[in-house]
Amino acid sequence: MVQTRGQRSVFVTVGTTKFEALIKAVDTPEFAAALAAKGYSQLIIQKGAGEYVPCKLLPAGATSAEHASGLKVQYFDFSPSLSEYISSAALIISHAGSGSIFETLHAGKPLIVVPNPLLMDNHQAELGNHLAAMQAVVCAAPDELLSAVTSLDTSQLKPFPAKNACGIIEKVDDFMGRHRATS
Repeated sequence: MVQTRGQRSVFVTVGTTKFEALIKAVDTPEFAAALAAKGYSQLIIQKGAGEYVPCKLLPAGATSAEHASGLKVQYFDFSPSLSEYISSAALIISHAGSGSIFETLHAGKPLIVVPNPLLMDNHQAELGNHLAAMQAVVCAAPDELLSAVTSLDTSQLKPFPAKNACGIIEKVDDFMGRHRATS
């Protein structure tokens, strides 16, 4: 289910990965209350390949319900495309995968990036911190997410200039030792 008319939706995505800490961070009554206090009315969680099932905001066995905070909550594992969820959301909270980040930025949506601290290298944190320094996103660790939402002022985020993606891609390619063929 995608956001319905008149609702301000928050979409949380882990893409095709497993990121239990992010899903657990959004599955708390405190997080739901913070979203409701900010005027959001719906929380949609795409949990990916993780085993953790949102259980603090939803009754056992339910994939959607209204929480006591007034927030409508739902989750799902995967979808063939996340574009519709991204385009209809008022706020995106995403793992720090470059595909999810750039799809959200190109859609012009406010974004909180959450790097996965369990990955062996810190490329997600580097990308998230770089974009946060550009003021294009807010970057927060899973245990900082509640605070990030509470203090979030989306008007302070700057639009991401599409032309800069090539520079970042080239830097990532250089870092990974990939060399692109020139025409």
